[in-house]
Amino acid sequence: MDEEFRSKVSVVIPALNEERSIVEITEKCLPYSNDVLIIDGDSTDRTVELGREAGARIVVCKERGKGLALRKAIAYVKNEITVFIDADGSHDPDEIPNLVQPILDDKADHVSGSRLLGGSDELHGTFDECFRLMGSSFITAMINWKFNVRLSESQNGFRAAKTEVLRSLDLREEITTIEQEMIIKTLKKGYRMMDVPSHEYRRKYGESHIKLTSVSYRYVYSFIKYLFF
Repeated sequence: MDEEFRSKVSVVIPALNEERSIVEITEKCLPYSNDVLIIDGDSTDRTVELGREAGARIVVCKERGKGLALRKAIAYVKNEITVFIDADGSHDPDEIPNLVQPILDDKADHVSGSRLLGGSDELHGTFDECFRLMGSSFITAMINWKFNVRLSESQNGFRAAKTEVLRSLDLREEITTIEQEMIIKTLKKGYRMMDVPSHEYRRKYGESHIKLTSVSYRYVYSFIKYLFF
């Protein structure tokens, strides 16, 4: 990717104990950004050390929670467009241009990757994944109804937005519910929102830090809170 593109994009990688995948993710992001930032949730393994050696800036967030990490990271990014990508290998950094281009073309202010359009290795096959998909689809349908838009999903952590837009949203969520909060507040403030196809892969190592049964109530609460109040 040319230097003009790289100088416009900051990539934020929230990470917690991802030493086995962090080098690969960082190195694959560097061709698309001159500002790759790992926001680390106080890892106890070598995530910070390896990420720094791979070429990323490091910010440690002592309070654990993806929402807290992303909120903190927004203050540190240097470029006009911010891309969020997970550290577990579930997103492909080579899709970063697909997220960023609608913003560069002045067609959108916030672009989310869509697993419903691009396919997923994780959204089907078990009852837990079935309930996850049903809940996500319901929330997305309500967002579409409320704001008269046509998004295909609202929960993917792989997304790009104008940095100035992110800083205007007054984000409050502390966990992964920040992703639906971002979308709802983007639309509430009249910014342009769209999604593009993005494939979700199974995480390469370990298990997810998110337990759906323990946070599902928060998805319902924050969805109602931000959509209607």
